[in-house]
Amino acid sequence: MPLFSKALRPGFCLLAATLSLVALTAGCGDDGDSSESNPAGSTSTPAEVTVPISATTVELIQPGEEPREVIQRRPPVGVTQQVQLITDAQVFQQIDDQPAQDFSSPEITLPLTAAVGQSTDDTDGGTTVDLTLGDVTSPDDRLGSALEASAGSGAGFTVDPTGAITALRLRPDAEAQDIARSAIEQAFYQAVYRTVPFPAEPIGVGAQWTIHQQVMSGIALDQTTVATLTTRDGNRLTVDYTIDQKPKSPVWELPGEAGTLNVDQYVMQGSGTMTVDLGLPLPVTGTVTVRGDQEYSDPDGSTRLHQTTSNSVRWGS
Repeated sequence: MPLFSKALRPGFCLLAATLSLVALTAGCGDDGDSSESNPAGSTSTPAEVTVPISATTVELIQPGEEPREVIQRRPPVGVTQQVQLITDAQVFQQIDDQPAQDFSSPEITLPLTAAVGQSTDDTDGGTTVDLTLGDVTSPDDRLGSALEASAGSGAGFTVDPTGAITALRLRPDAEAQDIARSAIEQAFYQAVYRTVPFPAEPIGVGAQWTIHQQVMSGIALDQTTVATLTTRDGNRLTVDYTIDQKPKSPVWELPGEAGTLNVDQYVMQGSGTMTVDLGLPLPVTGTVTVRGDQEYSDPDGSTRLHQTTSNSVRWGS
């Protein structure tokens, strides 16, 4: 029986929602331990969960102008920083000739207070960054109301000397509703996989490098980022970059042995800019938008799903 046969159409919204989640949080990995299967709007008392982040491979293309030096993100222990993280995602899906459906996630603004908790001096050492959330807001009334209990909840990053995030810690408030916890998790996932690490070699203005990273969220994707150091003023560096994602396989094995989908088309590309201060743990400013079109079909090609997606991450004060 075809995966999208009429007998299965009533449950197709669940599959569409799964595809939406891929578009929103590609790279989140298997986060099955980070939340419980509770009814919508329910609350639970979750513990802190650490989510490993897939490794990055950085390759230097052009070292740039003199003077050059190795760029390392090693902010001193105890340094604090206040910054806002703003994310949004749009997902529109159409099954065959049916009307398009909107699975978009509302914009969410997370005021963050970051504190460097540990900084090691060895070459392979990382830095832990503890994050405390302020009053998280959204223009969506339902989500905005649910987010009110999130003030004071926590999260954190482990960052290696190149600036690559190697782990994400999530510590939601015990009173937070699932809709709020999910929105905050998605915001952090988007931010983590839009981070730009630096190469291990000395670089100067004009340097260019690539970052390869596998992102996983049901479907495995190869993400390639091409970054260019455009300006430097002391410890403050600005990087422009482009992002391109491609599926690792033309066939998607759906979770829960639900069958397979052919990945007929997958385009996801974007660009952004990021300014960092080497003495601070998080970007000072930045914006990146990634958008594209995807098409999936069941194995016999009788039903097709078209998806148009766009998501953005912004950092600012």
